[in-house]
Amino acid sequence: MSFWRTLWAEAKAMMFRAPLMITCAEFEDFILDYEEERLTPIQKRVFELHLAVCANCRSYLRAYRATVVAGKAAFKVPDAPVPSEVPDDLVKAILAARQSD
Repeated sequence: MSFWRTLWAEAKAMMFRAPLMITCAEFEDFILDYEEERLTPIQKRVFELHLAVCANCRSYLRAYRATVVAGKAAFKVPDAPVPSEVPDDLVKAILAARQSD
């Protein structure tokens, strides 16, 4: 049986026997820890059970991962010129935030 099919079967069973499911909002709170492998084995299993049953959160996780990849790519060349389509006030806000750190 495939990984996702097994998780789906476990998730369906858990819905009727144990309150170990998390909400979508709770799922969002754990994404960074999941991606950085900082969840306990139980937390990871509960997180993955939610993934198995929630198409919206699977989509959200894919978008999150794509955003991280795009963000890293944007900063590969730190002194690269800012694209002209980026608003000046956004650039100013980012520079001000950097100075306050």
